[in-house]
Amino acid sequence: MKKQMKMSGIGFYLLVLAVIFCAVYFSGNIESSSSDSYSIANLKKDLGNGNVTSASISQNQEIPTGEVVVKLKSGKNVDFYVSDVKDVQELLDQWNVSYKLGDVKKTSWVITTLLPYGLGFVAIFLLFSFLSAQSANSGGGNSKMMNFGKSRARRIDPEEPHAKRFKDVAGLKEEKEELEEIVDFLANPGRYTDVGARIPKGIILVGPPGTGKTLLAKAVAGEAGVPFFSLSGSDFVEMFVGVGASRVRDMFAEAKKNAPCIVFIDEIDAVARKRGSGLGGGHDEREQTLNQMLVEMDGFGVNEGIIVMAATNRVDILDPAILRPGRFDRKVTVGRPDVRGREEILEVHAKGKPLGDDVDLKKIARTTVGFTGADLENLLNESAIVCAKEGRKFIEQEDISKSFIKIGIGKEKKSKIISEKDQKITAYHEAGHAILFHVLPDVGPVHMVSIIPTGSGAAGYTMPLPERDETFMTKGKMKQDIIASLGGRIAESLIFDDITTGASQDIKQATSTAKAMVTKYGFSENVGMINYADEDEVFIGRDFGRTSRDYSEDVAKTIDNEVKAIIDDAYAQAKSILEEHMDVLHKCAKLLLEKERIDREEFEALFEPDGVVLEKKEAVSEEVDVEPDSL
Repeated sequence: MKKQMKMSGIGFYLLVLAVIFCAVYFSGNIESSSSDSYSIANLKKDLGNGNVTSASISQNQEIPTGEVVVKLKSGKNVDFYVSDVKDVQELLDQWNVSYKLGDVKKTSWVITTLLPYGLGFVAIFLLFSFLSAQSANSGGGNSKMMNFGKSRARRIDPEEPHAKRFKDVAGLKEEKEELEEIVDFLANPGRYTDVGARIPKGIILVGPPGTGKTLLAKAVAGEAGVPFFSLSGSDFVEMFVGVGASRVRDMFAEAKKNAPCIVFIDEIDAVARKRGSGLGGGHDEREQTLNQMLVEMDGFGVNEGIIVMAATNRVDILDPAILRPGRFDRKVTVGRPDVRGREEILEVHAKGKPLGDDVDLKKIARTTVGFTGADLENLLNESAIVCAKEGRKFIEQEDISKSFIKIGIGKEKKSKIISEKDQKITAYHEAGHAILFHVLPDVGPVHMVSIIPTGSGAAGYTMPLPERDETFMTKGKMKQDIIASLGGRIAESLIFDDITTGASQDIKQATSTAKAMVTKYGFSENVGMINYADEDEVFIGRDFGRTSRDYSEDVAKTIDNEVKAIIDDAYAQAKSILEEHMDVLHKCAKLLLEKERIDREEFEALFEPDGVVLEKKEAVSEEVDVEPDSL
């Protein structure tokens, strides 16, 4: 109904504009009724033939010009313009034809003055009326150009059906406990103000993407029963100078009107980066917006009931002024969930999804180490899509396994044609990786080995599956990661006369790990416990004109030598292990060529006839010098 009213209003304005156009057009052509085919020569001819009964002469303002209207015996009237009306008068008198001589024509002031200006004013009035009506009907959509400085915060009231509660947040037990006092303050502020307590003005949620920072902030507002204003840090940034600062002022003014409330700024690093990090200096639009935010957060009282929450995964690049007490004076770390948290998250996202009897959420939680809440939701959603595509009513474990591979490696491309030579090279390459993952004690076990090309461009993959959550990386485990990365290249060199480019990503990963051990974690005795790692964030304003490293050539040479020594030592150990398990290497490659993909049980069965799996693990553990202490 509303859409029909809008369309009828548009039709009305278009009709009015069409009428105005027609009026202007015909006003200029209302008197243009002359006959182009009749002339004074025709008049002389008709006078000679006696066809003219009467005439009428109208003089123009430019005398002696005028217009002559001749009435013929047939009853037809014809008119034409003449340059001298006196000649026509003499001609009519000569043939005794009666005529009327009209006065000089004067153009009406209504047509010459009032009509053009009046129509112009009417057109402008209708145009602005049309734009105003469109703005009102669209909820202000067309009025954004007039409201650059207005806040774009979206308000969510606690009584709305999609408002969140703590029960909707799974896997964040400690984080929810830390924020319960904020909820209690918003619900019962007198309990704290009576004893002189100061509630934090701002709370910043820090953690990797997808861990539930935004969901947690919405749950705080829902539990407290207060309005929740949500917007992104990029909403403040605009191409026009001063717009961001104006939006900050408007946002806090709106929050004061609705206190108590929560203001949530997602991805605050878009507007709160360290000042002086660009080439714009103090006149940079982002810095002006940050300055205004700093002033506003100091401007309202400590117990006014306004709490600012923000989320970021780059807390290291935020300006120190915004993290000091009195602004964002509390930091809550929202990390990746542990195995218990992953199980709770899976149970939440499994609601509404029919699961088969073979689906074990506890097992999935154990095998998804490092997954965030968003990753787990995506895993179950992809599994439901696979199930629906195959026309089944229940999600099976095989659907989850396929989705796990698709998310981690990429969708398999079974239709891609691979030559026998390339398949054989890929089989030995992946078998080399798999053997090292199985034998080394801290990097396995192997979940799946495949020589089917994937969407990521890889010709095959070996997927290890950590069985436990680890807080720290040990020196021994990092060494084993490098050893396992080099297994594919070493297997190629042992079996074939040539090597391929398939190990480029493995070499890159091994080099990155070895360099981090030397420059970042202090695992090298010759370099010492000094951080020589490059900064994660490059600030043009600070790094402009500065060298790319802050250490001497001698130190750089020492770092290069240490990195090469780690890689060379890992290469020698990996080659020794593969040479000892050459029979398994051949059996694994043969099985891969037959089945293209093997799982953990099929792969581990290749070691059973030897009976030396446990002994080899202990020997390798001593060889690679695994250090149990966490660093």
